Amino acid sequence: MNQFPTGRQKFCLNFLERAGKFVLWGLFAFFSVPTVTSLAFADVDNLQRYEATQRQLGTDVQIILYAENREQAEVALEAAFARIEQLEQVLSDYDEKSESSELGRRAPMQQPETVSNDLWHALQVSQLVSQKSRGAFDVTVGPLSRLWRRARRQGELPSEERMTVARAAVGFRFVRLYPRNQSVELLRPGMRLDFGGIGKGMAADAALEEIAARGLRIALVDCGGDMSIGDAPPGSMGWRIGVASLDSDSAERVILLSNVGVATSGDAHQYVEIDGTRYSHIVDPRTGIGLTTRSSVTVIAADGMLADAVASAVSVLGPRRGTRLARFWSGVESQVLSLRDGLPRRLATPGFPEDSPVEP
Repeated sequence: MNQFPTGRQKFCLNFLERAGKFVLWGLFAFFSVPTVTSLAFADVDNLQRYEATQRQLGTDVQIILYAENREQAEVALEAAFARIEQLEQVLSDYDEKSESSELGRRAPMQQPETVSNDLWHALQVSQLVSQKSRGAFDVTVGPLSRLWRRARRQGELPSEERMTVARAAVGFRFVRLYPRNQSVELLRPGMRLDFGGIGKGMAADAALEEIAARGLRIALVDCGGDMSIGDAPPGSMGWRIGVASLDSDSAERVILLSNVGVATSGDAHQYVEIDGTRYSHIVDPRTGIGLTTRSSVTVIAADGMLADAVASAVSVLGPRRGTRLARFWSGVESQVLSLRDGLPRRLATPGFPEDSPVEP
């Protein structure tokens, strides 16, 4: 699963009168002369495009939106980045003072503890995906995530003793949620929460909501390849999103999307090779081992949060079982690119978009 360390910088706002071409890592967003037919607050002919990037969630968060003027854009961007920072303070397992880190340190709990709305929402969705994937997605993977971060730094596998201790602290079934008073109970000693496989999608959704709340509906938020996408740009049928290939440096296909979430999960850039075996940064919570089969998974869903979590689960389950999982949710589409016997393979749900022609 992906993790996000802390780290921030002021964003720079750029105004572009005409659309250019941009690459967003993991997934790629290509902008031709843009697309949507109507907007509540303004004539689309008066809209101008703005973009800003800020280092958050351990990655470059890029936001592109259309607004009537610079002031309107700056207000929306500031609110969006502030909301992401707020979520980071809740979900980050790199920040020992985050709400989720403090909750984990109190495990095992003697009684349930009330949590914030954000942490509650993250846990609710996480538990649902954990149940449906039978543990292929599991935010209690934190103890294993820490071991594999160390393994990547030092270039050596975790000891069996450390693995045994970490595995004993992992398991979504040892998390109890109590909706009546929005409280949580962690039942195993040493439990640690890691929202790296869902947090970026959640942050992208929250940022897009902040932008929409200020009357701007033509926007795209990219949190390191996990995107939340609003209405299409003026003059286009959608945002042109390039789906990453296995090497992540080129687009396998370009698709048009609007009003969805999309996420990619793969190991093109984050892995460690030990004794001739390539281990992904994505850890199977059920075995405690980093994945050894190369893949690039792209998931499209109603929002970025679900897309992110399902993409993480599909990566662990593999092409066939992962594709079956994706089809559980109405409106969710997935594509898995993988290597089998050294040859590239593709498996996708029936509704996954075809390659889009260049718009006039």
